[in-house]
Amino acid sequence: MPILNAQDALVAIMVTTSAADASVSEREMKSIKRIVGAMPAFDDYDHDRIGPIGSAMMDMLAEEDGLDAILGLVKEALPPHLNETAYAMACDVAAADGAVKLAELRFLEMVRHDLGVGRLAAAAIERGARARHQKLTPPANPAA
Repeated sequence: MPILNAQDALVAIMVTTSAADASVSEREMKSIKRIVGAMPAFDDYDHDRIGPIGSAMMDMLAEEDGLDAILGLVKEALPPHLNETAYAMACDVAAADGAVKLAELRFLEMVRHDLGVGRLAAAAIERGARARHQKLTPPANPAA
């Protein structure tokens, strides 16, 4: 198992969120790179680490109890004040391709629970992610 620093843990959460539905879309990868390039939590982060961290997470996902192992590593590496930040980044990645799939929703629930993000904070973070990823034209099914 890799040893993660706090920034690696944030990347790990985003990559794992993207892979939760068994496919990593181009939009999700662009979202991860954009987040790493823009967010203050990634000041002085070596962007070349995204690939190796992503590969390590994909390898761990292939193992039995891989999700639990990843969440354990992330929880260990993240200072508590970044737990909501990690959840927000995961929500942004899940929303990046326009539709949050059931597997991604289940993983987000695991992240929320394991990182101790409260329901009210989680709802606000989720709504913010949804709002940031809206397209100009409304969805065909407004209830979705």
